[in-house]
Amino acid sequence: MIPVTKSFFPPLEEYNSYLQKIWSNQWLTNNGEFYKDLVSKLTSYLGVNHIIPMTNGTLPIQIALNAFGKEGEIITTPFSYVATTASIVWEKCRPVFVDIHPEYLTIDESKIEEAITDKTTCILATHVYGNPCDVEAIQAIASKYNLKVIYDAAHCFGVMYKGQSIFNYGDVSTCSFHATKLFHTGEGGALFCQNEAIHHEMNYRHNFGHHGKLEYHGLGINAKMSELQAAMGLTVLPYMGKIISAREKICTIYNQNLDFNVVKPLKLRANTGWNFSYYPILFKDEKSLLLVENALNKENIFPRRYFFPSLSDLPYISKTRVPFAEDISKRVMCLPLYFGLQKSDIQRVCNIINNNHY
Repeated sequence: MIPVTKSFFPPLEEYNSYLQKIWSNQWLTNNGEFYKDLVSKLTSYLGVNHIIPMTNGTLPIQIALNAFGKEGEIITTPFSYVATTASIVWEKCRPVFVDIHPEYLTIDESKIEEAITDKTTCILATHVYGNPCDVEAIQAIASKYNLKVIYDAAHCFGVMYKGQSIFNYGDVSTCSFHATKLFHTGEGGALFCQNEAIHHEMNYRHNFGHHGKLEYHGLGINAKMSELQAAMGLTVLPYMGKIISAREKICTIYNQNLDFNVVKPLKLRANTGWNFSYYPILFKDEKSLLLVENALNKENIFPRRYFFPSLSDLPYISKTRVPFAEDISKRVMCLPLYFGLQKSDIQRVCNIINNNHY
């Protein structure tokens, strides 16, 4: 079977060496040795000011929304994973969808301003497949209307934009360290910010609001990363060069073998240092996508319709028309992409796609 992705498993003996130290330290969670080491190493590797690793990638979004959303309107994208919209609703805010750019697939910055009302508190945008939003335009709008900017950067580990980490944009950026992501801690995620005051607030909010053992800065919940998760991250991190290099080679093979008269690749924004996290292709219509998906499945190959459906179709929100997102979501598919995927299998995927179309 060829799945859309596979988790990267570092050598077991290397992870075991961390486990032995955890057993020796008798410290499983709450700002332990390996958590601190992971913070230090990721800060250096990514070139960021502040990082707060957490137990999953959704809690950072929820914590930022709880702090900044104020139960108001959140301008957001309908083309993302469901966690983006679900977090907004969960924090008792209202998602206001703005359609996406038909080529970059990120939120269409030219449509944001017209969606702003006196109830708007934040812009929550997603860097799609590691492809950055127009961060300068979004920041200009946010500054004009005194709005906070939160980026769902779940796909963006290692992505650079104009020479610096994409995590350095916005008031808060978040990332997923889920098992299927480029870099992972088994399950996990992180919150990034530039501002010291925001870092302080996000940090206490992710740990029950604690100020020492007996006092509290303010409201908080439990989003702490365990030593077991941090140890996995520390074991995976040294392999990132090999992982990214292997994925780049896979993307190159796709680029060389796919018939781009049949499908179209993702258009990357200029000045982007991409991380090769996903390989999405666009079909001319949903009928063509379903034909290819069926042909691939018959050969035990399982791509993913990611993202489908448009989040504007979720049952717990008011229906909004977003024509580009609705259209793109029906005809986009992510192809298999993971460390260890063989060249012959990539070429087989390409041949099936090239030979099954209307």
